[in-house]
Amino acid sequence: MSIRKDQLEANKLQKRLRRNVGKAIADYNMIEEGDRVMVCLSGGKDSYGMLDILMNLQQSAPISFELVAVNLDQKQPGFPETVLPTYLDTLDIEYHILEKDTYSIVTSKIPEGKTYCSLCSRLRRGTLYGFAEQIGATKVALGHHRDDIVETLFLNMFHQGKLKAMPPKLLADDKKNILIRPLAYCRESDLVALAELKQFPIIPCNLCGSQDGLQRQAIKEMLVQWERQFPGRIDNIFGAIKNVSPSQLADTKLFDFSGLMLDRAGESSDDLSAGSQIRAINL
Repeated sequence: MSIRKDQLEANKLQKRLRRNVGKAIADYNMIEEGDRVMVCLSGGKDSYGMLDILMNLQQSAPISFELVAVNLDQKQPGFPETVLPTYLDTLDIEYHILEKDTYSIVTSKIPEGKTYCSLCSRLRRGTLYGFAEQIGATKVALGHHRDDIVETLFLNMFHQGKLKAMPPKLLADDKKNILIRPLAYCRESDLVALAELKQFPIIPCNLCGSQDGLQRQAIKEMLVQWERQFPGRIDNIFGAIKNVSPSQLADTKLFDFSGLMLDRAGESSDDLSAGSQIRAINL
């Protein structure tokens, strides 16, 4: 009986993830007919889950598109070079393993004890985006999920004084790549469960994951506590990112506050008279 229940839960999990990814793709027109999608694999649970779900959707999608898996070996000491190729060889998919020693660059530029993530990410993105052009990829898929997006919102608010997060779809600054985040509607807890179910060969990040006091980890802990106290709060925060009212904020570049003007053209003389009487009574 327990085995049957576990199987039912596993089916629900996979259907929920496919539904969430399918909805995100549809809402933001992430993948179109004939697209060649470069799926960035880090060896973490999120990118494994993204590839698994996209391959599943590819079989039933009403459009035709290609998937190409790409991993960047950044030459971190102890990185298990055979894990990803061995896993990808079991899948019917084109893949590439790039090699670039960004580890040495990061460790030489960032003082010991400081966070490596920012520089590491920039170097990784530059290499991957350039390779996307080489292989003719029309979209670059990144494995950020709903929780990543919400965490980034608070990181930017608390530390940069900016109200921004990670968009589900983005045109890169150089206009040469369109980035998509198919997991934008997926909860991290579901991706953890999928990784356990599928037994993905997870490769931990030993470069920055072992550093204490990371700002993102502090935000994550704050959100976990909020969700424990107020279930559904993270869903509401993510919903707010999708439901923005520029006129209710304070950014003059998004809304013309200086140009606000009264418009009483629709008021009749009777309306004005009645309004005057009401004000007189209140006085």
